[in-house]
Amino acid sequence: MTPHKDFCLASGPPAPPPTLLAPSALADALQLCHPHAAGIDIGAAEHWAAVPPGGDPQPVRRFGTCTADLDALADWPLACGVTTVAMASTGGAWLPLVALLEARGVQGLLIAPRQATPVPGRPPTDRLDGTWRQRLHTSGLRAGACRPADQGCVLRRSVRHRQRLRTSAAPPRQHRHKAWPQMHRTRTQVGSDLTGVTGLAILNAILAGARDPQHLAQRRTPHGHHTEDDMAKALQGPWRAEHRCA
Repeated sequence: MTPHKDFCLASGPPAPPPTLLAPSALADALQLCHPHAAGIDIGAAEHWAAVPPGGDPQPVRRFGTCTADLDALADWPLACGVTTVAMASTGGAWLPLVALLEARGVQGLLIAPRQATPVPGRPPTDRLDGTWRQRLHTSGLRAGACRPADQGCVLRRSVRHRQRLRTSAAPPRQHRHKAWPQMHRTRTQVGSDLTGVTGLAILNAILAGARDPQHLAQRRTPHGHHTEDDMAKALQGPWRAEHRCA
């Protein structure tokens, strides 16, 4: 039986095997996007920095994490003609280093942690990680994270710090609201939130030793929804030590 023409093997000599490029030829074939690029592997106890091979007789160096070591680390790439540095944005150890580099006019490129994972078949050492980031950044194979300008970083840090303070202040405020009815006090007659102007004024007076409900009610704001007599009536009750502590 003659095979169908669609399944016949092509006649002729076999195709030659693909040509494998040597590592040096492969490196030469890659386009140099950042010829003056360096790479830094940031660690908790030490940093490994790598500059282009022709920039220094010792292109890979180890630096400490103290302020003097970071100053030396920021000065060394600048002396080697480096204009941009790639590093992983893991933890917070990169913050002071990026600030020092940018103060010297060197661009700090923050690589996402998922792009800084070790490559299979390559030993995951700190020394090689810095060199590997330098090679990849030279060829433009690593994308940097979005980082605003200096004033934008100040605003973002302040907003995040304020949000953390608000989040951490929520549990103590809830304990305070829970302890208030345990003292036979009606919180709705004093204020919807004990952290408001009237609530804080009354709580500060109680902590200072005031116990007279009429005296405490006089600390209400003039724009309150409840009268002074209603508030004084709501502030009557026992003064147990554990509730005052809460």
